[in-house]
Amino acid sequence: MTNRGLVSLLALCCMSALSAQYHVDSRAGDDNNPGTARAKPWRSLGKVNEAILQPGDRVLFRAGSSWSEQLLIRAQGAPGLPVTFQAEGSGPRPRIDAGGRFQDAVVLSNAQHVIFRDFELTNTDTNSPASNRPLRRAVHILDDNAGTLTNLVVSDLYIHDVNGTQKRKDNGGIVFTTRGERIPTRFDGLRIERNIIWRVDRSGIVAQSYHAKRTRWFPSTTVVIRDNWLGDIGGDGITPWATDGCLVEHNIVQGANERAGTYNAGIWPWSTDNTVMRLNRASGLKSLMDGQGFDSDYNSRNTLIEFNLSHNNQGGFLLICTPGDRNEKENYGNVGTIARYNISRHDGARTFHVTAAEQTLIHDNATYIAPGADVQVLLLSDWNGWAKGLELRHNLFHSEGVGRYGHQRSRNPDGSYGIAPGWGPATNIVFYGNRYVGQHEDRPAEIASNDAAAPAPMVFKDWPGPQFDPRQPEKFGAYIKAHRAWMVRLMERQFGRRPALDGSPQRERKQ
Repeated sequence: MTNRGLVSLLALCCMSALSAQYHVDSRAGDDNNPGTARAKPWRSLGKVNEAILQPGDRVLFRAGSSWSEQLLIRAQGAPGLPVTFQAEGSGPRPRIDAGGRFQDAVVLSNAQHVIFRDFELTNTDTNSPASNRPLRRAVHILDDNAGTLTNLVVSDLYIHDVNGTQKRKDNGGIVFTTRGERIPTRFDGLRIERNIIWRVDRSGIVAQSYHAKRTRWFPSTTVVIRDNWLGDIGGDGITPWATDGCLVEHNIVQGANERAGTYNAGIWPWSTDNTVMRLNRASGLKSLMDGQGFDSDYNSRNTLIEFNLSHNNQGGFLLICTPGDRNEKENYGNVGTIARYNISRHDGARTFHVTAAEQTLIHDNATYIAPGADVQVLLLSDWNGWAKGLELRHNLFHSEGVGRYGHQRSRNPDGSYGIAPGWGPATNIVFYGNRYVGQHEDRPAEIASNDAAAPAPMVFKDWPGPQFDPRQPEKFGAYIKAHRAWMVRLMERQFGRRPALDGSPQRERKQ
């Protein structure tokens, strides 16, 4: 070990030895107590908010406690010495019920090297009319002109009943925001993991960023959104913004776009580069105004969508979109999306819907149309421009209803499309070696008719897999583990290959 390394290790050991442990109990505590002994805990969140915490400190909240206050976290830990906020003892998670009195139940404000976990959070005002609700959130992770903030973990939360406004996306369950009007600002190392998010408006997990536009591009890095369950979401499920290399892995969105009444999808990045969406499940999306399980949205490059399951979504499986009026300062477009080894089962409306995206590759996916359904397997539509360069290779199109292929002839107020055969103004649309089963209208010409490399139809065993009841949050740990194993088995049966989890994907490009 070098002298510099030895000095750093000694400093870390000294800081660890000086770390304190504080206890908070809403029933047996007293804010006049020192808080440093379990027998003499603090009582209020206000006392926690005003505490000056040091790297390595832990604030432990007694299980079964409950507060009608806001928790404000401004702690600054250090590498290897995070400041931790978590439950202690057995029993229900400590509960923070903001009750609509605060915009946010919990705020992590310019904090770093912080772990926040093990709470129940709610933020509902039953007196506010749906048409005039303010912003409300359970957790707001905020970097406000503070530069790069590192190593934040928000995990193992039970979030439910947050009735925010439907007029803006940046409220609901967990929101991470970067405001960089004065100082370039981002997160480097943000993990949002193993959370239950149920009955929230408008978004489940969403970002907002001053740096989303290319004129001021400063993306967050090492963002991981993993192993979360989201159900009964008013609008979007999971939507990262202004990130580079974000990993969205094994999340379940079960029912979204429930109340917003406008354009929303299940899991989708906007204004991101190199996003990986892997082993996620999206079902029960409402509306034809989008309403897809997954979406690769605009001002984004190199989005990879692999080994995901989409089923029973009214709007369909996958939207790949951008407006055609783009520039490298404000809207880069949608370039280089790859969708591979995904299963779409009994999705409605549109399987693949592509607007003015470029260099898109859709390969080795398995799609199943339900008996009696009439589905646009590929819809090319106009959003101030048309697709340029789209290849569909070695996909399975299995129809027990009717599958159709073509381009937009008309668009209806409800979000549905009239379709005409062929690709219209779209250019360089290529079908290669796909497998067709059942009835397909206006089936496209294939460059190669040999479909031997495409996935074969599969019998869905043990469908629909492990289920979770959000009224029983104590069972979530076992559920999420079982569901991940079930998803891996499903993908292995369909594609004969195992998802490479938690690793860097091998990206494939068209030759």
